[in-house]
Amino acid sequence: MLIIAQYFPPDLGGSATRACNAAKGLVLNGCKVTVVTAFPHYPHGKIPKEYRWKPFKIEWLKKIKVIRTFIFPLESKGLARRIILFGSFIMSSLFVLPLVEKIDVIWAANLDVTSMIPAMIYSKVKRIPKRTRRIPIILNVDDLSVRDLYDLKLVKEGSVISKIAELVTRILYMKAEALTPISKGYARYLSKMYGVEKSRIHVIRGGVDLSMFNPVASQQNTRRKFSVMYTGAFSVAYDFEQVFKAAKIIEEKDGDVEFFLQGKGELANYIKSKIKELNLKNVKIMEKVFSREKVAELLSQADTLILPLRDFGEPYLGISSKLYEYQAAGKPIICCAEGQPADYVKETKSGIVVKPGDHEKLAETVICLKENPEKAREMGRKGRRYVENNVTIETVGLELKKVLEASIWVANDAHTVNSDARAEQESQCLRFRMSRESPD
Repeated sequence: MLIIAQYFPPDLGGSATRACNAAKGLVLNGCKVTVVTAFPHYPHGKIPKEYRWKPFKIEWLKKIKVIRTFIFPLESKGLARRIILFGSFIMSSLFVLPLVEKIDVIWAANLDVTSMIPAMIYSKVKRIPKRTRRIPIILNVDDLSVRDLYDLKLVKEGSVISKIAELVTRILYMKAEALTPISKGYARYLSKMYGVEKSRIHVIRGGVDLSMFNPVASQQNTRRKFSVMYTGAFSVAYDFEQVFKAAKIIEEKDGDVEFFLQGKGELANYIKSKIKELNLKNVKIMEKVFSREKVAELLSQADTLILPLRDFGEPYLGISSKLYEYQAAGKPIICCAEGQPADYVKETKSGIVVKPGDHEKLAETVICLKENPEKAREMGRKGRRYVENNVTIETVGLELKKVLEASIWVANDAHTVNSDARAEQESQCLRFRMSRESPD
């Protein structure tokens, strides 16, 4: 199985995390996996020394073969830079085509639109000679790329560029054998806005590696302060202004609370200047890219974990992979969001939901969790139990494997299987699709 993903750890962001978790999960379910990805670059645009001046590099992540290819050393900021980054990965991912061995199916992991282009070329070039159809492509949708351009105000909705982008996206979605959105919200959007048949949509959640993220008993009695932590990209998707205003309120009321922001990205300078401007003594910034193991350690040391999503005027349709990691760490979650993330936290009873931008309610929630440690611990326990039972990488990997296998059965020609075997395979595929949860 081939995974094409522009973002892959140590890159930050949910896309990288989900691609890696899926690869691990597939291997745990007996699959041979190759990943074609870019040199580490997101979000800061700095290529590590060991990759510079090289067209590609082959690595192994345990049993996963990872082929890293050239990408321009640019920070992911602004439309022009993003286009250059996307274009350079599309081209460089094709240069390593001879290094990829026989493949049966392709999972275009991220970005949804740009990964689909090299996937289509791989599917044609690498197909088995006797096969009359191309190798099937399953397109992962963990971000709605065109909608993101509108939310980030990089493209105006209704403009010529937006219409072209929408048309290309619709065509590429139709080319995929199936789509694997990360949430029911995305599934409904794909069906409604792009006309994707519900039978081709299979929700595959991000998953979490429980061997890496483990709950640790609170050490609050031995620490001086109650800690609230955020880890991840410093990107415009997050509303750090809400955090700063809440921190200011708390600073004046309770000196035993600290906020920690760990990560890197385009808002790093803004965050540092805002902390200085507001003279916030209770907000600490760690502007570093840590390994997943180190991030897991940081989460386990916090008292509560925060997801401060920005309000773009519409409820969020996706679910951040941070939520699964936060739950795996066994800590209560403060979810500043509306839509799918908020619904998920409420349904799993793993935290408290705060309206985006409401800094006063955020401050109140932090104090509430600090003053009610048993309530906080119970939320953490419920979150941990939920991910253990529903979204481990083994579980998610098995679900994805079934989708990939079903697509192979459908794509196989009569030349590769006899009529009886093919009839049975198609019957299994139909039963599997009918058993999948409808996006409605």
